Amino acid sequence: MTDNPLLEPWNATFGAPPFSKVRLEHFRPAFEAAIAEWRAEREAIKAAPASFETTILGLERAGQTLDRVERVFGHLVGTASGDEIEAIQREIQPRLAREYADMLLDDALFARVEAVYEARNDLDAEARRLVERRRLAFKRAGAGLASEKKQRLAAIAERLAALGAAFGQNVLGDEKAFALVLNAQADLAGLPDAAVAAASAAAQERGHPGKWVVTLSRSSVEPFLQFSARRDLREKVWRAFVARGAGGGTRDNGAVMSEIVALRVELANLLGYPTFADYKLDDTMARKPGAALDLLHRVWTPARAAALEEAKALQAMIAQEGGNFELKPWDWRYYAEKRRQALYDFDESAIRAHLPLDNVLAAAFDVAGRLFGLIFEERHDVDLPHADARAFVVKDSQGRHVALFIGDFFARPEKHSGAWMSALRDQHRLDGVSTPIVVNVLNAARSGEGAPALLSHDEARTLFHEFGHALHGMLSDVTYPYLSGTNVARDFVELPSQLYEHWLDRPEVLSQFARHHATGAPMPDELIAAMTRARAHGQAHSTVEFLASAFTDMKAHGLTEGGDIDVSALEAEALAALDMPSAIVPRHAAPHFQHVFSGEGYSAGYYSYLWSEVLDADAFEAFVESGDVFDPALAERLRRFVYASGGTLEPDKAYAAFRGRGPDPSALLRKRGFA
Repeated sequence: MTDNPLLEPWNATFGAPPFSKVRLEHFRPAFEAAIAEWRAEREAIKAAPASFETTILGLERAGQTLDRVERVFGHLVGTASGDEIEAIQREIQPRLAREYADMLLDDALFARVEAVYEARNDLDAEARRLVERRRLAFKRAGAGLASEKKQRLAAIAERLAALGAAFGQNVLGDEKAFALVLNAQADLAGLPDAAVAAASAAAQERGHPGKWVVTLSRSSVEPFLQFSARRDLREKVWRAFVARGAGGGTRDNGAVMSEIVALRVELANLLGYPTFADYKLDDTMARKPGAALDLLHRVWTPARAAALEEAKALQAMIAQEGGNFELKPWDWRYYAEKRRQALYDFDESAIRAHLPLDNVLAAAFDVAGRLFGLIFEERHDVDLPHADARAFVVKDSQGRHVALFIGDFFARPEKHSGAWMSALRDQHRLDGVSTPIVVNVLNAARSGEGAPALLSHDEARTLFHEFGHALHGMLSDVTYPYLSGTNVARDFVELPSQLYEHWLDRPEVLSQFARHHATGAPMPDELIAAMTRARAHGQAHSTVEFLASAFTDMKAHGLTEGGDIDVSALEAEALAALDMPSAIVPRHAAPHFQHVFSGEGYSAGYYSYLWSEVLDADAFEAFVESGDVFDPALAERLRRFVYASGGTLEPDKAYAAFRGRGPDPSALLRKRGFA
């Protein structure tokens, strides 16, 4: 098809996808053509004698057209969703899952991979690693099993893909459907100027000019819960937020979750594992569910105790104000913020005023320059997927092209909630140099007309977090696509992102980039000091809500039998067993737990954020101990063994090569203020 931009060579600036030419009607024929091409390429591999070049590198080269189409489609599903693209997703996602399953369950293809694996000792280290990882993917998919088992595994993969798409679409549907319209000044009581401006911008976007709107984007909900003096409205927003994907209507995810969990149990059993958690963790640093659970419990005990103490303090504040009600989840952030201001002379709105989005982005770029020698230049000649998106060419200190970075930072009704990194092209050197095109998506709230978007400290940290993922993709320095960038163990992939967050709060960074949006004045030293003192404040709450979700994930995926599974009931059982504080709820209740149910990514793997935090806390202590958080020798080892190595090394070996030893788990407790 010469008239389909998805199938034509991408000759735009930096080889970026031709987004301006792509229409939704291009996707179905593009997928058809790309799948047919991939099938033919696999047949050619099977027709050739087994060798590293024909088999393994054949697999590396096969499916490149499909890969490009998938990446463009996946980006638009996440950032420009609507009825038509959701219909295509419901059709194509199961089809692709079945196609990938068929490839990995192909006996003739696996026999050739196995032959190369047996002769792998003649290869260099990176090539051996590629062969081992490729073979492992076949084995974990069910290669070598009896025909009936393989057929069932392929059917399960296809059905899980359909269910994952439905789950995410249900959550997004609930988010689109809700808008709390504020009609009067009294409805704005307690809200700082930045939150009012964001609500005004959201109202304009939602068709309510002259009013204010709170949406179910986290960047809208959390400031409202933190500052609104209207308890009745806080409750209304909170209930809508936690009810996403629930409620018994057409978008209720109860049956979807039940079938997902049951199918995952069956999949694990077919592959010889007692539980899905055993299956998923077998190829991670943790290895066994027990190791992940041990870490979760180790942190749960001090976090819960600290949360209960804080709950008492917040209840006392309510009483002091004359309130005659029990602390509820929709009260926690409001009174925690008041307590933080009282204890530390800390004003979150003052912090936000000094964190314009552009300044925080410039800070992220500057840290990358000081650590890794990267230079970022904004470009306006790149074909971008949305008017909000921005493009930056990335160069090294010698002026050589490294990557293209695209940022899409603002919330929109058609965007899925949350923040993430993806790649439109991976780095590799298989057939010439392929430089990466990396994307960060955030959901920051817009400010009023002509005013800069102001970030909370948490939102600024999220920007740094996702940019850490972006650096993992941009700094990748490997030969083979399969080992590129973030293609690493799930409980290692968060190390580059979580580690990068540490530099946001350094005085060396804040003094330069934390500047008042109106005056340009730097953040006062006393405000920085107050923010530093208050850093541990709220850690108990955020840790407990995170752990609650992680325990739910492990409980649901620790089942040994399928059947009719009530996942929300399992969640309630898990929380009861933990004696969950009554005024805190999981960060992601099961019906909208997209990390776990919108796809396989973090299923039985939400714990990995905490596992990686052990690594990031210990890793940053190395910089602190050196006396220079930009220490060149440490930064070079970090680049070489963490950000650049992709999947070429076992994660524990990669970490030890950087740190000189394994991680110290107590660093996590120190970071969270529990030690």
